[in-house]
Amino acid sequence: MNSSLLLSTVLWLTGCGSSADQTTTTAEVPTLPVVQVKTATLTTYQEFPATLEGKVNLEIRPQVEGYLEQIYVDEGAAVRKGQPLFRIDERSYREQLSNAEANLMMAIANQDKAALEVARLAPLVENQVVSEVQLKTAQSVQAAAKAAVGQARAMVSTAKTNLSRTVIKAPVNGYIGRLPYKPGSLVGRAEPQPLTTLSDVGAVFAYFSMSEVDFLQFTQQSAGRSLTDKIRQLPPVELLLADNQPYRQKGRIELVSGQFDKAMGSISFRAVFPNQLGLLRSGITGRIRIPQVHESAVAIPQEATFERQDKIFVFALADSNKVQSRPIQLLGKSGNFYLIREGVRPGERIVRDGLDRLQDGDSIVPKQETTTNELTKAL
Repeated sequence: MNSSLLLSTVLWLTGCGSSADQTTTTAEVPTLPVVQVKTATLTTYQEFPATLEGKVNLEIRPQVEGYLEQIYVDEGAAVRKGQPLFRIDERSYREQLSNAEANLMMAIANQDKAALEVARLAPLVENQVVSEVQLKTAQSVQAAAKAAVGQARAMVSTAKTNLSRTVIKAPVNGYIGRLPYKPGSLVGRAEPQPLTTLSDVGAVFAYFSMSEVDFLQFTQQSAGRSLTDKIRQLPPVELLLADNQPYRQKGRIELVSGQFDKAMGSISFRAVFPNQLGLLRSGITGRIRIPQVHESAVAIPQEATFERQDKIFVFALADSNKVQSRPIQLLGKSGNFYLIREGVRPGERIVRDGLDRLQDGDSIVPKQETTTNELTKAL
């Protein structure tokens, strides 16, 4: 009887242990959210550092030498074409003009005197009173006097030009840069620094460069046969400023340099942005964002991926709700979504959360989610 009791006790304990093991096994199968891989039309962006310059960026330099007498503008001021900016002491140039005008008057008087001499000798030669040699000599003197008048007129014109250059005016509309010189400074053409810079920023150019890899991707993904066609068909581009905020107006890419810079391994582009309010200035930096529209792109949430040895993986749901890690190749990123080139197909299911608890072959209880609303927001 004691033996029967002992056997019954062992069997009961064994049954309890088996039941506990089953409960533990069931508890170890996690319930995790899964999403079905979808396709959507999404936009990705390529970003490139850019430097901005005014459409016209001029150095204002003096054309004559002298003491800087007056500065009419201040740094950063907006000026109009033809507006006076600087004045150089004009006294020496006014004296040069007076001397040139006096020389001109003297040359004209000599010309008139020579003309009178020719007029006096001409009838005398006809009447053979004086020799023809005297007349020819007088005519030569008259020609020299006429040439002297022309030279004197040119000197007057040069003196007037130099005098007018003592007042330096704005050649275009724009904004004044730094003013390194003060009134009383001796300035001239030989000075290394300009009087200031003048930037016409009614429109600004954003210069940026692409590496060879980026350029090849750009040419492969953009519509158009030739590079000119591809640039012409590009949608408007965005400019992100230093605070990561987009500039309110979009621009267009309109120029690409003819060849790669061998030293830098890059090729330069230029985008133009309207700037009627003058919010952009020469010298500031930003980033150009070039959009690329992808039709029927395979998209998955970024949080449904994990990295391992510099590669990106997902856990795909296989038969019997077992997971299998799978490497993926990215086409780009749009918001919180990765666009997939290879690795998963539309209709497949992947685990969205709890990836750090999984290994290949683990079973899960899938909790189906949808990415439709999120994809719609990303469009």
